[in-house]
Amino acid sequence: MSLAFDDILAAKDRLQGHIERTPCRHSRTLSEITGAEVWVKFENLQFTAAFKERGALNKLLQLNAAEQKRGVIAASAGNHSQGLAYHASRLGIPVTIVMPRGTPFVKVQQTRAHGAEVVIEGESYDDASSAAMALRDERDLVFVHPFNDLDVMAGQGTVALEMLEDVPELEILPVPIGGAGLIAGMATAAKHVKPQIKVIGVEPAMYPSFTARMRGVNAGAASGGATIAEGIAVKQVGDVSYSVARPLVDEVLLIEEPFFERAVALYCNVEKTVTEGAGAASLAALLAFPERFRGKKCGLVITGGNIDTRLLASVLTRELVRDQRLVSLRIIGDDRPGLLATVSRVIGDMGANIIEVAHNRLALDVPAKGAEFDIMIETRDAQHTQEIMDALRESGYPPRAV
Repeated sequence: MSLAFDDILAAKDRLQGHIERTPCRHSRTLSEITGAEVWVKFENLQFTAAFKERGALNKLLQLNAAEQKRGVIAASAGNHSQGLAYHASRLGIPVTIVMPRGTPFVKVQQTRAHGAEVVIEGESYDDASSAAMALRDERDLVFVHPFNDLDVMAGQGTVALEMLEDVPELEILPVPIGGAGLIAGMATAAKHVKPQIKVIGVEPAMYPSFTARMRGVNAGAASGGATIAEGIAVKQVGDVSYSVARPLVDEVLLIEEPFFERAVALYCNVEKTVTEGAGAASLAALLAFPERFRGKKCGLVITGGNIDTRLLASVLTRELVRDQRLVSLRIIGDDRPGLLATVSRVIGDMGANIIEVAHNRLALDVPAKGAEFDIMIETRDAQHTQEIMDALRESGYPPRAV
């Protein structure tokens, strides 16, 4: 089975007026940070906040009347389900979605809000997919695969068409890989329009499905873990999507968790836009492997923005800790009145903010007449933190970071 460039052109015409033609903008700040020339495609501005609408709608628009009446079913960790549910509802097609346990609540809630019947089953996407197949047979539904389907891949390929229309000079496309539907479609389109362009796959190190397939290794045995990029946490790459993508992909990079977190935080702080972990994978690749992209014109896709708000808050807070803008200091001193007030005054005079204080008189490594304080402070940057620590030391209260 193969994906033709004409299929992607047909998908582009089919989708016209039904989805957003999202902007592809140059980011001067991200370019300065990464050393590459960065353009960002904002697919999180689709109505369901993810590129998945493209493939799902392209598939739905090609169903015959009998298939539309029977209804469709899919397994998804969220974005495919939302895109399918939203457009099926618009077209009057019944839709059932099977989602694995652990799917972010925001994705479950939004999928139901689009009119889908949601079934929670299994610990992973693969478990949910097996359950969806069983329901398909039981209810005689049409299965719409999130990635292992040529019509879905053709819809996803329209992302690359738009990017190269807007920025023809792009040299590299780092593309997230879960089941490989997006990279199959984008690589097919990009290599046809511009054969010399490089397409680089990006996978979570915890779920190296495409990499394992290239090496002839059983990906299922090597995959697993709680990744922030749950949207691409797929243990087995699709057979059809792999066969389409493999000849067109120049390289695949495996990304560790801190780079996903930093990329999410950078998009929020620099571009003022919200991304999920998988949605920030392209930027994470530039952060993890800057030498691969330095000086090159790179097109990044924010594939989705459906992140749980608690997780986003945690990621942003953890980034403050990494940047030493949020630091916990331990101070041991004599247990006498005014000690905490003196320490607080030094910190306040230096322009820092005290977030919380933990006072421990019972620690056995502290003298019986002493007291231990853990003080969390918010500072401007690492240099400001060091200045505060120096001021405390000069005041007779040497701190240590904990």
